Amino acid sequence: MRRDIFQAIADPTRRAIIFLLAVGAMTPNAIAEHFNSSRQAVSKHLKVLVECEVVNQEQQGREIHYHLNSEKMKEIEKWLEQFKKVMENRFNNLDQYLAKLKNQKS
Repeated sequence: MRRDIFQAIADPTRRAIIFLLAVGAMTPNAIAEHFNSSRQAVSKHLKVLVECEVVNQEQQGREIHYHLNSEKMKEIEKWLEQFKKVMENRFNNLDQYLAKLKNQKS
């Protein structure tokens, strides 16, 4: 099942895992050490992140290493940029309105 990128960041634990992997590749055990949850719970979060294509897994000998897919994170950045433009327009309109009110009082 293919999941949406926003499902990956919807959970605070998955967001924390993304931040950890932004620093460098890690094994599931190394990731699990940063949380008070079980290794199985962390594995479920990693499965969602892989399904969302935010994280890639690479077999290295007997271990699996997880890497952040920074290209996939650009989808979030693109959405946020659109949101930022909308908010900037609203604030600019508010500034203009407040300046108009100030001029009317003077």
